[in-house]
Amino acid sequence: MAFLDPGTWQGRVFTGAWTPGGDGVREVREPATGAVIGSVGAAGAAEVGAAVERAAAAQRAWAATPHTERVAVLIRAAALFAEHAAEIGDWLVREAGSVRLKAGIEIDGSAGECTQAAALASAPYGELLPAAGRVSLERRVPVGVVGVVSPFNFPLLLSMRSVAPALALGNAVIVKPDPRTAVCGGVVIARVFEEAGLPAGVLQVLPGGAEAGAALVEHPRVPVLSFTGSTRAGRAIGARAGELLKRAHLELGGNSALVVCADADLEAAASCGAFGSFLHQGQICMATGRHLVHRSLYDRYVELLGKKAEQLPVGDPFTAEVALGPIIDEGQLAKVADLVDRSVAAGARLVQGGTSDGPFFRPTVLADCHPAVPAYAEEVFGPVACVRPFDTLDEAAELAAETEYGLSLGVLTADPAAGLALADRIPSGLVHINDQTVNDDPSAPFGGVGASGVGRVGGTRANLEAFTETQWVTVRAETARYPF
Repeated sequence: MAFLDPGTWQGRVFTGAWTPGGDGVREVREPATGAVIGSVGAAGAAEVGAAVERAAAAQRAWAATPHTERVAVLIRAAALFAEHAAEIGDWLVREAGSVRLKAGIEIDGSAGECTQAAALASAPYGELLPAAGRVSLERRVPVGVVGVVSPFNFPLLLSMRSVAPALALGNAVIVKPDPRTAVCGGVVIARVFEEAGLPAGVLQVLPGGAEAGAALVEHPRVPVLSFTGSTRAGRAIGARAGELLKRAHLELGGNSALVVCADADLEAAASCGAFGSFLHQGQICMATGRHLVHRSLYDRYVELLGKKAEQLPVGDPFTAEVALGPIIDEGQLAKVADLVDRSVAAGARLVQGGTSDGPFFRPTVLADCHPAVPAYAEEVFGPVACVRPFDTLDEAAELAAETEYGLSLGVLTADPAAGLALADRIPSGLVHINDQTVNDDPSAPFGGVGASGVGRVGGTRANLEAFTETQWVTVRAETARYPF
């Protein structure tokens, strides 16, 4: 039987067992063809509430489980991602519109999140404090139930970034994947941990719409939320979490800059720029939206980037070897096309692309951009590279910082020290000298500033802070006596 045999999960949600969804069934569609390729159960608000109660009950035993057993589950989960990579990859290609390269990155990264989390489970989680007449210590304890709301673009990896460390630290987890990628962002994770031996109820996967997401945010027994998605939705979740005195880790949008300095390797720079803008059709929060290029290199860079865009094959990644697959749905496709059309009307020069064939939007290069160009000023979430010249590093710093976002920054230069000095002047959660803006690593903290979000997940320290509470404990040899 296949690891992802539809007979196991078709039309169901995962509550520790595969059960019918309380809100009916949702079709799973392939964005490249529009074909229905499966179905998942849909969860409503009442089902979320019941799942949280189950999770809270299961969490107590899971937190009391020896850390060696939690480590073993996570190591088995990592092995299962590798063992079933081909099958999981097919779903990422068909359901999420991933090209094979991106699907491989996502599977390897998810396995890496498990191995990183396995190490986290055995990391020191407290320290002794100075005290007289008693033992005084600070320790980290699980928060209880963590709610994870994940997006469509990297549905597996961006779920696992929170799921793995939260489980490692003794929490239970409720995952609400984006309905458009409920298999990759939900069913795959449920099957992996089911096979890895995670106790029932510790992880539950509930595909659903806005009502299910709101129920997760509102539930009083979910003290920590991890949301990855749009800035608009993140603002609403963050505001409500603040009212409820909950902790919300918000990984939101971006409009990241790639600064190409006068001494940069031009051929390598164009390669970096193309990858940063066009990987996964530009549907990445870290995508290189703005290419800021020294005027001495500008014309040649625009030419090289345009040639790369022209040569990249676009099509159905399940049936052909392509560099770009489909845009996730018709609504996003229309948004990308509208931004490009309005950008050209605002004065941007269309160097390459700007057209679509069905759900496939050609990689697009817009030159001579400025703040009145919508695709330069806004997050596109499509395969669009906006290029603008600069004359001095002071100007480059001002232009790169001229955005409400602050997620990722790339600086290409022959002088890494000068590149880092430039980066110090630009607010950004991630900085990459001599690389493009789309980078990730399970051992590193991930997150942005400004409209790109709040909080960090990833790496040992950030994950400890994200998914535990600090507790002060004192111990005396005898019961204390007081003059009362």
